[in-house]
Amino acid sequence: MNKSHELHTILNAKGEPLSPLLEDDVKNYLVDIDGTICDDVPNEEPERMKWVEPYPDALEIVNKWFDEGHIITFFTSRTDVHKEITEEWLQKHGFKYHFLLLNKPRGGNYHWIDNHLVKATRYEGKFTEMVKELQEVEVFKS
Repeated sequence: MNKSHELHTILNAKGEPLSPLLEDDVKNYLVDIDGTICDDVPNEEPERMKWVEPYPDALEIVNKWFDEGHIITFFTSRTDVHKEITEEWLQKHGFKYHFLLLNKPRGGNYHWIDNHLVKATRYEGKFTEMVKELQEVEVFKS
């Protein structure tokens, strides 16, 4: 499926441009690597990054999202030093993606604050089709 990745201009109440947005049917998937699409390999053991095997369900689902026209960005705590080995590994195993973002802060417990809608899915051992569930979330007090 060929969806447009074209950004559309949005205006505020004064007619001033805001940050552009994608079409509603195009998702911007940010996918972690270590512990999410393969076993967790710490930066301190880069030699393991070469031979770690991808999770088959992760490869299938990520490539399906790509083929459906969504944007796939791998967002990892691996550093610039690991860029080449990471790109080679993704290519070797056939992952389809648009971007690779390195240097995600380490340590987990992320809390993303943004003016755009952010959805989070915690990986717990299996990539499957997404389903909708109501969850309690933290928000800024009105």
